[in-house]
Amino acid sequence: MQASLAMGLHGEQGGTGPRLVLLHGFTQTARCWGPVGEELLRDHEVVRLDAPGHGGSGDVRVDLVAGARLAAEAGGRGVWVGYSMGARLALHVALEAPAAVAGLVLVGGTAGIEDGGERAERRARDARQAAELRAGGVDAFLTAWLAQPLFAGLPAWARFDEERRRNTAEGLASSLELAGTGSQRPLWDRLGEIAVPVLAVAGAEDARYTALAERMAAAIGDHATARTIPGAGHAAHLERPAAFLALLRSWLHAPAL
Repeated sequence: MQASLAMGLHGEQGGTGPRLVLLHGFTQTARCWGPVGEELLRDHEVVRLDAPGHGGSGDVRVDLVAGARLAAEAGGRGVWVGYSMGARLALHVALEAPAAVAGLVLVGGTAGIEDGGERAERRARDARQAAELRAGGVDAFLTAWLAQPLFAGLPAWARFDEERRRNTAEGLASSLELAGTGSQRPLWDRLGEIAVPVLAVAGAEDARYTALAERMAAAIGDHATARTIPGAGHAAHLERPAAFLALLRSWLHAPAL
């Protein structure tokens, strides 16, 4: 797989077949799709992008709206697969650059925080974490970040500690401030605009994001489906990669796509 720099966002592209564009989660990089990304190369053209503030896109400082436009330019038209922060970014791509999106897969995603007070609290928390990053550096932050119960189900190989350390404190801090859930405008009232097939995925043991997946699918409409991965938590695609790939491939081969 060859690396490329396209329209401001760094990405890696390889394989042949229908195009998939993969967007990783916060503190990860494009390479943190691990065996999922590698397996998809067997029968797809796979574009893995470094999100703004991460990896080779570490110097890109933009919010989710501008980031979505950059991602669309770098990724081109295909089925977009996003995890967590990447799912929020993929949602923005579908709304800001719909011509680039043939289908949408959201893993552990949300359309944002509706309550203004709760959103302000999250924005303040994001700001505190950004300050911790700048003061203490990436290593200390990652130790605390990966110790969260949200990631308790990650196998050791899927932590990608060394790969995450390629990120810079300033890049991650800017991502929190500009593209964190606290700064994101809620998209719930716009989900009905999405006209392409959508698969919303959550780990069955992640009750919060299972409910969010079901709600997003209902808001999008009959062309959206919510599914869970048994025995998985928030990072379902890394905790149960074989089960996730089986679900994804089944959906990709459905007549709607």
